[in-house]
Amino acid sequence: MNETIQQLKNRRSYRNYQDKEVTFETLQLIMEAAQAAPSWTNGQHVTAILIRDEARKKRLAELCGNQKHVDNSPAFLVFCADFYRAKLASEMEGKDFKAIEDIDTLLIGATDVGLAMQNAITAAESLGLGTVPIGGIRRNSLQVIEFLQLPTYVIPIAGLCVGYPDEDPGLKPRLPLKSILQEEKYDKNQQPFIEDYNDTYKEYLKNRGETPVGWTDRIANFYNKSYYPSNAKMIKQQGFLAKDMHI
Repeated sequence: MNETIQQLKNRRSYRNYQDKEVTFETLQLIMEAAQAAPSWTNGQHVTAILIRDEARKKRLAELCGNQKHVDNSPAFLVFCADFYRAKLASEMEGKDFKAIEDIDTLLIGATDVGLAMQNAITAAESLGLGTVPIGGIRRNSLQVIEFLQLPTYVIPIAGLCVGYPDEDPGLKPRLPLKSILQEEKYDKNQQPFIEDYNDTYKEYLKNRGETPVGWTDRIANFYNKSYYPSNAKMIKQQGFLAKDMHI
C-alpha cells in the first residue's frame, strides 16, 4: 500500500461544499492532470467546459434534473467527447472523416472521457477538494449542447462538481474483489457474491440511519426503465451517424 493507492481507495462522492472559491490556477492543475490521461491514438478526444458563473450553474443544475450540488459547487466541469478537432485535422490533411460513422468512435470518446475524468478526480482530491460525477448532464443533452454552444462532433458525457468538502459522506462498501477481478475467463456464478454484498450494503445503510435495502433492490429499480432515450437523437444531431446504429 502506498499513498496513491490509499487515496484512490478512499475516494468518495461529495455533494456538499464550503463557500470557498476554487481558484482558476487550481482548476488548471486539475485539467493538466486530466489532459495527461491516455487517449486512443493520441487523439485527445476530450474537452471540459468550466462553469463558475452562478446563473449558468443554476441553469445546468436544472438541466441535470434539479441536482442542487451542481448549483452549490464552486466549479462545475462538463466533460465532452470531442471529435471536432479530429474533423479539422482530417480537413487540413484532405482526408475523409469516415471513422465517425462507426459505433466504436462513440466507445472511444466515452472511454477517453472516463480516463480523463478519473485523473481529474484524483488530482482534485490530492489538493484537498471533493468531487462527484454527474451523469445527469445527459438528461437534457440537446439543451446542454445548445447552452454550451457545442459544435458538431462534440457530445456531453458527464459533469463533475468540484469544491472543498463541507462534510464527509463516508465510504460506500464495494462488491467483493473476487466478483470484480476474475482470472482467465468470466465467472458467471456471481449470485453468491451479490447475496453477500446485499447483506453488507444493508448494514452500511442501517448504520447511516437509512432504510436498509439491498444493492440488488436499488439496481433493479434503476434498470427497470429507460433513461435519457432522447440521446439517440442527440448522437445523430452531433454527427455520429454510425452505420450499424439503429437510430
